[in-house]
Amino acid sequence: MKKPHKNLWPPLYGLALVLFTVYVLLDAFVIPRTYAAQQTAVTAAAVSSETAQTAAAGSSSDAAASSSGSSSAAAAVTDTSYSDGNISITITQYRENDTTIYVADVTLASVDALQTAFAQNTYGKNITATTSAIASECGAILAINGDYYSARSGYVVRNGVLYRDSSSDSSQEDFVLWADGSGSIVTEGSASAQELVDQGALQVLSFGPGLVENGEITVSENEEVGRAKASNPRTAIGVISPLHYVFVVSDGRTDASAGLSLYQLAQFMQGLGVQTAYNLDGGGSSTMVFNGSVVNQPTTNGRIGERKVSDIVYIG
Repeated sequence: MKKPHKNLWPPLYGLALVLFTVYVLLDAFVIPRTYAAQQTAVTAAAVSSETAQTAAAGSSSDAAASSSGSSSAAAAVTDTSYSDGNISITITQYRENDTTIYVADVTLASVDALQTAFAQNTYGKNITATTSAIASECGAILAINGDYYSARSGYVVRNGVLYRDSSSDSSQEDFVLWADGSGSIVTEGSASAQELVDQGALQVLSFGPGLVENGEITVSENEEVGRAKASNPRTAIGVISPLHYVFVVSDGRTDASAGLSLYQLAQFMQGLGVQTAYNLDGGGSSTMVFNGSVVNQPTTNGRIGERKVSDIVYIG
């Protein structure tokens, strides 16, 4: 029997390498993998930590009492506002830096009304849906896209449940929503995900960078995420005070709206009076949904339309 000609090995090796590369890319960006169903939300009152106990014994107890006393109030809803005694939302449109920016000012009686949700109610990889579809499934009043955890490394804590505790970058900045309704920016090298949960973390979002801390801008004029363009559609969350938040989404990449740099976004949010502000997934992901309707003009691959994402932050 004749042996295969040795000249066949280079093309065979090349073909195997191409097939392996295609598989790696498909596994990274296309093939869905389910790791766990999203678990029942853990409320702030149920978090077993000193922080949560302090919140329950302190000012949040007054808010909870107010919430229970007004839970039966009928909601007052307009195209740009919602109020039911527990949740107050007002949406305002701004025009700055040749960009249209949407701001949802949110005041809550309880931090439990600020939730997160996975696409298809599933924690996994390459499991996605549009922000509006996820919002509809969980009955959200207001929603923005989250951190697209499935395409990135970093901590994943949702509604008090720890899903991922691995960290590939100790300098990675995360946004933490605490059981007392406050928010802060922490680096993954400063505490493990479990330690954050033990301290009362309800949500840990890993994208970044942080934009504002203690009311001061923390990004430089030239700072960007990876190879992102200087001007982009953006999504961010800001904390003015415990239980008082702003959700911010800007349009971009169109003739009608240029988009914002990270520094411009930080400046804008500082102007809103935030003490803490954090950059979430942007570009084609940037979407705001209010009462079932998409508020902004998401731009994906040069067209107006929602891009599917892995998770949302919502009020409901």
